[in-house]
Order: sequence, then C-alpha cells, then structure tokens
Amino acid sequence: MAKAYIAFGSNIGDRIKIIQNAFELINNNPDVSIKKMSSYYEAEPVEYPNQAWFINGVIEIETKLTPEELLSFCLEIESEIERIRTIKWGPRTIDLDIIYYDQELISTSDLQIPHLRMHARAFVLLPLAEIAEDFRHPILNRTAQEMYEMMMNTSLVRKIEKEKEKEVQPV
Repeated sequence: MAKAYIAFGSNIGDRIKIIQNAFELINNNPDVSIKKMSSYYEAEPVEYPNQAWFINGVIEIETKLTPEELLSFCLEIESEIERIRTIKWGPRTIDLDIIYYDQELISTSDLQIPHLRMHARAFVLLPLAEIAEDFRHPILNRTAQEMYEMMMNTSLVRKIEKEKEKEVQPV
C-alpha cells in the first residue's frame, strides 16, 4: 500500500457537505483508505481572487492504486460532484489534488508529484503540517511547517474549529 496526500477544496454551494460527499466516494473504493484528515481551513482564493473563499484541507490515504489510477479516480469524483472547469483557478464544487505519493517524483503532462505549487500554498501546508509532522518534501527536503514559515506572501487562511463547522454558510 502506498501513502499519499490529497489536498481538497470547495467554494461553491454547501462546501463542507460537498467535501464530506467526496470523502464518502473515496471510502467506497476498496483500494483507497483515508487514514488521517486535517481540520477544515477557510482560505481566500489565490490566482483568481474574484470568487468566494474556499474550504480546504488535506487527507492522508493508503492506496493500492498507481499514481495515474489515483489521479483518474480523483477526476471521476470531481466529475460526479459536478465540477465544471471553465475558469482556470476559478470557482469549483470540489478540487482534489494529489500533492504527494510515496516518495515518487513524477512529471508528465497530466500529473506532477510532488504537486508543483504545494510549497507556495498556505491552504495546503497548514493542514498538511497538522496531520503529517514528519512529512518532508522529496525535493526541497523541508517539512510542511518549514515551507509555510518560508513563504513570503501568505494568503489569509484560518482554521475552522470543529464546533464551528456547522456555522459555515453555503456560498
């Protein structure tokens, strides 16, 4: 079984419910098992700022799927939850990005592992540091916390406390 980390995000509709739906779909696959899940973090959008804030986080999984099969599986879930790709970095019901897969270094037109921008995304690094203190970027040789602390221009990211999750409004 391989260990992988998947970053998730949503900024359309009932974001938490949509994310939980994605987790159910992941858990329905016998070749994938969620081992750890970060808290939810609310984050301002980057790259395309004129949109609603995201709910983000990271899950640790164990899987029998290859990286390419895992990517295909994530895209199937996005499609089932009706993600529509119209604006690059634009609004989305769900986004599932493989940020790491078992020390693999992959660079194809469809898949980049480790994720090319993970080291510059506070909404990925903070939840990753929460669930994987021992994680080290296979190229940069830094922990998620170290990469976060090295960021020059951090976007606003705030942890949603468990008891406050029900207060998060759909957008």
